[in-house]
Amino acid sequence: MKKLTGIIIAAAFCLAGTMGTAWAIPQENCPVMGGKINKSIYTDYNGKRIYFCCNACPEPFKKEPEKYIKKMEAEGVVFEKAPLAKPETVPVPAPARKPE
Repeated sequence: MKKLTGIIIAAAFCLAGTMGTAWAIPQENCPVMGGKINKSIYTDYNGKRIYFCCNACPEPFKKEPEKYIKKMEAEGVVFEKAPLAKPETVPVPAPARKPE
């Protein structure tokens, strides 16, 4: 009986570990107006790529990003990861020459 109880408890932990991701869905709707997203209109925020339905939506989002992100994540939306920014290449000046 103890062995069966242990198996049931272990199975419950395994199931609980997968339930958090079972209902996660990719972003399909704009966080501001709720319309279907246009993948050419987006902003990257805290490592997440946030898509919008139109060019009017990024500004309201930028004013209160956490409000919109929390709402969508509560609905099970998982945002794409934003690609890492490429490091900026800064030219290094050549050392000054001494006059001869």
